[in-house]
Amino acid sequence: DAYSAGYYSYLWSETMDADTWAYFEESGDVFNPDIAGRFKSIMLAPGNTTDRGDAYRQFRGRNPDVAALLKVRGFPVS
Repeated sequence: DAYSAGYYSYLWSETMDADTWAYFEESGDVFNPDIAGRFKSIMLAPGNTTDRGDAYRQFRGRNPDVAALLKVRGFPVS
């Protein structure tokens, strides 16, 4: 079903969003200019010319962690 596949892409995007926010929080400065610069150059500047998963791994050094999304949505995570 095409809707299910499309919905999954929204969840994937939300997971990367939450994990990116966690990266800023973990740095101790949610306005960290180094992380912001890396995000801009790796994730935003190339646009849709690169695989988003590969770009995220280059940015964060790992795959997005779903625990970040669960935390944002109010689920207990350890």
